[in-house]
Amino acid sequence: MTYTVDARLAANENERRLLEAVFTPGEGLGIRAHDPLTVVRVAEVTEVTTIRVPSGRLVVGSPWPEDDDYELNPPVGRELAERIPPGSYRVEASWFFESYDHGDYPSVAAVRLCVTQAPVVAWENALGVGEDVESARPGARFGFDYPDTNMACFADATAWIELTLPFRQFWRDRRAGLNRARASEDLCDGSFERVRHEGLGADLVTFVADEDNLVWLGRAADGAVASVVVVGGFRPHPY
Repeated sequence: MTYTVDARLAANENERRLLEAVFTPGEGLGIRAHDPLTVVRVAEVTEVTTIRVPSGRLVVGSPWPEDDDYELNPPVGRELAERIPPGSYRVEASWFFESYDHGDYPSVAAVRLCVTQAPVVAWENALGVGEDVESARPGARFGFDYPDTNMACFADATAWIELTLPFRQFWRDRRAGLNRARASEDLCDGSFERVRHEGLGADLVTFVADEDNLVWLGRAADGAVASVVVVGGFRPHPY
């Protein structure tokens, strides 16, 4: 029997079309408001890195401290209520070309954490720990908060404090007048960053986030999570 998503969390028609298209090279994603004659298409899908999630507990949220937290405490990471099997997972990016005055440049359309190779049959808005769809207004969507950095990440929940330390230390250094680089590794020409903690065997990978910050679970026919997807800063207008 095919898994049935709670209707309150299921992707609507426009959301589903975008999620099904955004990791298919050549597929049209929509049009731009200022250029309705040009269809934005997926240029390519690439592997960014792999991420270790030894606990099976996944945080999807900003690695930065809260904007008004002058003590620079560890951010409250939004841990997903859904667990995945402990292990290492491939992180992929979907790219499109953004048009500027001086030419077209690659930008990230979406990222996904590949849990299994099973085909996705349904898309579900992911709940965080402690979130309850029963108390939400009709049509509500659940997402994560983030500071003005427009950055989010995938990370193992049990190593969250250690993995986000480079981002807190970056602000401490800036306040002290020190121009030190973050203790992270740039990936894909700086579009992503990776932090590793060998002692805990866990990783964090950053990506570009947008204002609604929705996390989507791609469900296989048996209900298992096949992928975890976040659509990036580009929101095309549907055809």
